[in-house]
Amino acid sequence: MAISGDGPVVLITGCTDGGIGHALALEFARRGCSVVATSRAVESMKALQGVGPNIWLRALDVRSEASIREMVEGVVGELGRIDVLVNNAGVHLVAPLAEAPMDSFHTIFDTNVYGPMRLIQAVAPHMIQRRQGRIVNVGSVTALAPGPWAGVYSASKSALHALSDTLRLELRSFGISVTTVAPGAISSNLGHSSLQTYDKIADWKFYKEFESTIRARTDISQGPKSTPAHVFAKKMVASVLNKNPPRWFSYGRFSTILAILYYLPLSIRDYFYRLTTAQDIISIKLYAYTYITLQLYIIEPNTAQLYIPTVFVKLMPRTEEEKTTSKHPN
Repeated sequence: MAISGDGPVVLITGCTDGGIGHALALEFARRGCSVVATSRAVESMKALQGVGPNIWLRALDVRSEASIREMVEGVVGELGRIDVLVNNAGVHLVAPLAEAPMDSFHTIFDTNVYGPMRLIQAVAPHMIQRRQGRIVNVGSVTALAPGPWAGVYSASKSALHALSDTLRLELRSFGISVTTVAPGAISSNLGHSSLQTYDKIADWKFYKEFESTIRARTDISQGPKSTPAHVFAKKMVASVLNKNPPRWFSYGRFSTILAILYYLPLSIRDYFYRLTTAQDIISIKLYAYTYITLQLYIIEPNTAQLYIPTVFVKLMPRTEEEKTTSKHPN
């Protein structure tokens, strides 16, 4: 089917059914945009078929320059432009860094970092020629305060954030805005796909005793209180289509607490992640204490230095040996 439409032309990667890209495609279309939704296989976007006259499905492999070139030339040839590029496609990996397969590093970075840059280098010349356009790179809040077991993924998103910051400065003279999006815990198909990948590589030599904890990390963002994808999409699209799109947009469960952790000393961040792996610690208590800690740093840094160790040491689970050695002598 040929592409035609009058609204802003939006090209979105990673629109597989059940994911954030799927929700973004629907929301952009609802707001009158001409949406080109892409995924490696059109069959993976069945839920988008026939939902509206302004959504077109196309196969696109962000790891292939040939696939990207064909896609971009096709869209520009039929519509004459691409107004908004949303780099959403990404893959997840949960594994301890000391044992993660090296080929998984290449896979993650090829999709999460090089993929967006391939799209940008293909689309930017057209935007520069028109001296207008918007680029949206979907990163992650995990890049703000990387925790255990998802280091490769967090590193790839950190790289994307850094590239976005540089691109924003380099492209603004051409009328092109760059927005970095950092979703929190959003209900999507990410957890399921992450677990499938994990099961293929989970044969740890040194982390066998942590296996259940590591496995739980695959779908930590998919809990019952995770932000629905359509709610996130509504907020994000509204910001992106704003007359003055933001440089940074973050929304969703855990987005606030991870932003707080970003500003705290590394020692406090380490305490936090040790606590979150303990089953007897309630997450809301962690949130409260972390928030209070940040406020103390802002209001009275000296008081915070005394307060923080006391609070977190009391909360930290202790081993039997630590409990014994911490007792006062008779």
